[in-house]
Amino acid sequence: MLVTLAAISSLVWLLLSAFGLVGSMTLTRVVTGGALVLGLIALVAIAVTLRQVAAPVGGLVTAARRVEAGDYSTRVPVRGPRQVRSLARAFNAMSSRLEEDEARRRTVLADITHELRTPLTVIRSQAEAIADGVNPADEEHLAPIVAATRTLEALADDLRTLTLAEAGALHPDLEQVDVVVLVNETIDAFRAEAATAGVRLDSRMAPELPLLDADPAQLGRVLGNLIANALAHTGQGGMVRVEASASEGQVRITVRDDGEGIPAGLLPHVFDRFVKGPSSTGSGLGLAIVRDLVEAHGGSVAAESTEGLGTAIEITLTV
Repeated sequence: MLVTLAAISSLVWLLLSAFGLVGSMTLTRVVTGGALVLGLIALVAIAVTLRQVAAPVGGLVTAARRVEAGDYSTRVPVRGPRQVRSLARAFNAMSSRLEEDEARRRTVLADITHELRTPLTVIRSQAEAIADGVNPADEEHLAPIVAATRTLEALADDLRTLTLAEAGALHPDLEQVDVVVLVNETIDAFRAEAATAGVRLDSRMAPELPLLDADPAQLGRVLGNLIANALAHTGQGGMVRVEASASEGQVRITVRDDGEGIPAGLLPHVFDRFVKGPSSTGSGLGLAIVRDLVEAHGGSVAAESTEGLGTAIEITLTV
């Protein structure tokens, strides 16, 4: 607006100069009158602009106070000049993200509380029964307490891993890892569990697999989570197989089973936290941790499944 007024003033000055009025009394009167007119126009323009801006900005200030008080559902209407509209859209996007984060936080807390309740109930009931003399303090009655304690330890480890992943502090301690050795060692740790469940557990390794720059403990945990998950969802007489191959500078490790499979509606969300199927007895954190650990190595993970036929989880890592 001010630039426009300055341009008009310059044009008027040039016209007056062309007619020889510069420096005359007539010019003084004209300039004085023109200045008054331009001043009035400027005041009117400023008043209109302030009126257009005042209401939206006041609404933003009020909304900001509501967000500060914890009301993340607050939104403001997008109106006013272009810059104010842009600010309103940014404010709405911010409050929307805060609302989503708060909802996610509450859901996670509720899920953690639910996961803690079962083992704590077992520990308390068994300990009270032993303390009251109802049950003897023998191996049979102490075993549930030990098992529940291990469940709590595993959950604590999982939550610590997720916290580190959220903070971007999940840094692998890299070294040269032989994939064949790692896979065989992990499988050996689950052979007794597989035999008890009546599930065949084996591997299929491509020849001359390259060494990986990886954290053996973290990668072993990834394989362990995938094998444990596959065994839990594969019935007696079923099969769980770990496959590994290499091509184009990448190593692919796949854990495949012929179990119950994943429902189609659940499949896109299997790597989300606390997501689990109706038959799952775990915390719903296993596959989320797999994703976080693999991505910390710069790799990717994908799932394919057909309900009733089985599931395949594939890890891709760069050599």
